[in-house]
Amino acid sequence: MYLSDLIQRRHYANIAQLAESFADYAAATLTDSLTKKPVVTLVVPGGNTPRYYLPALAAIRDLPWDKIVITLSDERWVDVNDEASNEHLVRKKLLEYLPKNTNFIGLKTQHQTPAEAIETIHQRLDNLPRPLSLTVLGLGEDGHIASLFPGMNPMLAEPYHCIAIDKPMALSPRISLSLNMLAGSQHIALVVVGKKKRQLLDRLGEHSDSKVPLLWLLQRRETPVMVFETDEV
Repeated sequence: MYLSDLIQRRHYANIAQLAESFADYAAATLTDSLTKKPVVTLVVPGGNTPRYYLPALAAIRDLPWDKIVITLSDERWVDVNDEASNEHLVRKKLLEYLPKNTNFIGLKTQHQTPAEAIETIHQRLDNLPRPLSLTVLGLGEDGHIASLFPGMNPMLAEPYHCIAIDKPMALSPRISLSLNMLAGSQHIALVVVGKKKRQLLDRLGEHSDSKVPLLWLLQRRETPVMVFETDEV
């Protein structure tokens, strides 16, 4: 199967246009999901790029946030008040603008390492409305998604919903939703910002690479992933 069959690409002139279009798409997707079940799940990433588009989503006031459970695609194993924490970013750029009763499920625990926290985090994730309604992911220049990196065993996490990552695979200890958990989402949006990442998509369209985590995800999908992309960083 060709990459073009697995993704739908939408290109934007700048990050502001991307953010507005993404917010409209996410709102429509979540609203439609709520016509089929009473509570839905939104998975969001951390990193730098979400600071541009999460506020645009928060600005859509007619979304019933009390029926949307929010969680993270992955998390660095740092205090949630640390600037490097994905939860810190999401609280600052999304949750701060939403109603106080919005349900957020973080991934960080008081365990010393992510590996020690697997059972606890798995139980948290097991209580989410599933399948996940909308999962939003970023893309690394090496093709990684969430905290699933090239060189990993993509099925390592079975039967858990999450996986622990440590050095040297990542620069710091992390926890990530498992490949199965991510791939099983009803809808997936991939936000690709920067020319190098867009060129990676172009290359993958010409030459498949089994080492790239994005392809692990796409190959397990029955429906295409929606890609929002811009050269502007």
